[in-house]
Amino acid sequence: MTSTTRAFGLYAENLAARYLENKGFKILHQNFRYRRYEIDLIVYKEALIVFVEVKARKNDLFGCPETFVNNKKIKAIRRVAEHYLYIKKYNRPIRFDTIAIIGNQNEGVQLMHFEDSFY
Repeated sequence: MTSTTRAFGLYAENLAARYLENKGFKILHQNFRYRRYEIDLIVYKEALIVFVEVKARKNDLFGCPETFVNNKKIKAIRRVAEHYLYIKKYNRPIRFDTIAIIGNQNEGVQLMHFEDSFY
């Protein structure tokens, strides 16, 4: 991964975090890791923990960003979420969301929030 790609990913994650904060969510963790897996954002609102995968692309020439959350990625996110819930001893409702971002800092972005995007 190039530093430009990494910077764009971080920009997208920060944009998603600000978006969720504006919707009343509290950011609990950004880039929470368990072993070799990672969840981009873990947020909380009204007794609900939401695990959020952020997918960003500069354009949609190769497909919409949200379509890149495949079964392998979902399995990895679930594994990290299970670990997080175990260590936090949390036993309340959870949800898995995807935030898709298309565009760039200079020309503007389109952000789409998919609630309950997978289980």
